[in-house]
Amino acid sequence: MGLRRGAASGNKSVTRCDGAARTAWSIGTPPAMSEHKLILASGSPRRHELLRRAGIEFEIVESGVEELLRVGESGAEFALRMAAEKAIAVSAARPGAIVLAADTIVACGARILGKPADPAEARAMLSALAGVTHTVVTAFAIACGGALAERIAVSSRVTFRTLTAAEIDAYVASGESLDKAGAYGIQGRGADFIVAVEGTRDNVMGLPVAEVIAALARHGVAPKTDRDGMGGH
Repeated sequence: MGLRRGAASGNKSVTRCDGAARTAWSIGTPPAMSEHKLILASGSPRRHELLRRAGIEFEIVESGVEELLRVGESGAEFALRMAAEKAIAVSAARPGAIVLAADTIVACGARILGKPADPAEARAMLSALAGVTHTVVTAFAIACGGALAERIAVSSRVTFRTLTAAEIDAYVASGESLDKAGAYGIQGRGADFIVAVEGTRDNVMGLPVAEVIAALARHGVAPKTDRDGMGGH
């Protein structure tokens, strides 16, 4: 699966969770809304908030999949693989549901930054990001019946201002950095470090909402307002 900056990868086709195949670009009658429960295979509060804000109803089931980078794997490849493995793991246990999973990484040059293991690693990550532009990749995957149906990676470019050691120490001491890829959160105090974002901010938060909503619609899942015939939000 490919990677586009600020947009979903241009996949030729998807396998619908009702077993039908259709092109991602086809125009016609949209699929009937699915009766299947949607499961979000993520414990991330940011993803929970973004998906709820979009009007999507879901259950939370964490996958327990260990995130280990393979030798020679790019950031996009790693994020796509992790999202797929998480979605498939939960889908295998809950075959009657549609499962959405996601994974976010920060790429700074040749380095791939996940979540810091401790405050010292968080400081090192923030020091590396200070004053430079880095790439945030969020990949998401949809699975059903224990099989992958679709996966997409979206990227954004983020530029940090120069940071002092005191600023980094204070931010790490706040605790905000420890559960986030690249050791910062754009939705919190970390926003003060950012001077420019190319692409969507929700992708940097951990879920490219527009792309996710479009993908879920291809599998018959829509925001509650749409299902109720009230239109968009």
